[in-house]
Amino acid sequence: MSDDGPVDPNDPFGGVPFFGDLSKLFGTAGTDDAMNWDAARQFAINIANGGTVEPNTDPKDRARLAELSRIAELQVATSTGLDLTVDGATPVVVPVTRAEWAHATLNHYRPILERLANGLQGPSSDTDDTDPTAQLFGGLMKMMAPMMMAMSAGSMVGHLAERSLGGHDLPIPRPRSTELIVSGPNIRAFSDEWSVPFDDIGLWVSIHELLYHSLYGIPHVRSTVDILLGRYVDGFQAGEIRGLEDKLEHLDPSAGLENMQQQLGEVFGDPEVLLGAMRSPEHDAVLPALEAMIAVIVGWIDHHLDRTATRLVGASSQVTEALRRRRVTTGPQDRFVERMLGLDLRVDLIERGHEFIAGVVERGGREALHRLWEVEENIPTPNEVDAPGLWLARIDL
Repeated sequence: MSDDGPVDPNDPFGGVPFFGDLSKLFGTAGTDDAMNWDAARQFAINIANGGTVEPNTDPKDRARLAELSRIAELQVATSTGLDLTVDGATPVVVPVTRAEWAHATLNHYRPILERLANGLQGPSSDTDDTDPTAQLFGGLMKMMAPMMMAMSAGSMVGHLAERSLGGHDLPIPRPRSTELIVSGPNIRAFSDEWSVPFDDIGLWVSIHELLYHSLYGIPHVRSTVDILLGRYVDGFQAGEIRGLEDKLEHLDPSAGLENMQQQLGEVFGDPEVLLGAMRSPEHDAVLPALEAMIAVIVGWIDHHLDRTATRLVGASSQVTEALRRRRVTTGPQDRFVERMLGLDLRVDLIERGHEFIAGVVERGGREALHRLWEVEENIPTPNEVDAPGLWLARIDL
């Protein structure tokens, strides 16, 4: 007989010690948090560094990238006409380890990930109180939700850390800072893999990061992207995870708690468990505006990047070609985080942005391009992104 007292009839896990042990193991019992952030950090860092201790960033690389960012800063300011300073201080590119990149990125993405997690947590009133099976599964999902989101968020950020060169490989606004983090190991690995001089790829990444820094320094541009991303993740709803029940039915509790944890890690650590089942009509409503905005941003960044890098980077064409090939080989984990946040940077979306920018410059010159971000009302509509002449006509009115 158990010494723990009578079983609570309102507790779906009453009399099932395994679930109580599992709750304690994952540290989710008695908490209302939508995500276990400590677990997310551990998961992200372990993926980023492969479970090993990384060496510190080479001081020579750190010093060289700081020098390159100073060179890039002057050219970016000249090309865009935008102010790059933060509280009067100029930003500098700082190389970090993959684990440090993952830790910082998880913190920077926390607002949007929390918004996603809170939406997926959903109300508990949908559970059928008269169905013991539904009650058991509903209770299990409520208990596992913080760990499920932690594993998925950690997986997303950890896999990004394995490949990302800078902080804006995904065009998500980061907190304003005078330190722009880039991945020292990944820049060095890219240089070696593609036989590109370190200075050339370092300068290219510095220009890229400073361009995003300058663009997201415009309040209405940053807020527009934040609002659209927020609306997109709000479209995900709890209770629509098709097929998850089937995955859980194949778990084997008799294998022991440690093996059970591994099995659950495989289920909830697979981001596709979340993605394939939670799309909603709200996504279809916001996606055209979000994709149009991202297309124009990427097109604008690439326009200034090509223009600036051609003058500064000795192997500019080689770097650009290598990065395009690298983009084609992006793995499913990277694609997942893009689609989860509505940032699927497909070839057609990138070309759409390039064509819009080219059309604006062709019709109105680079002076017209400077008007793109002057005021919020100048942000192109989805229809105008496909017809730059319409956009020019509207802002001329």
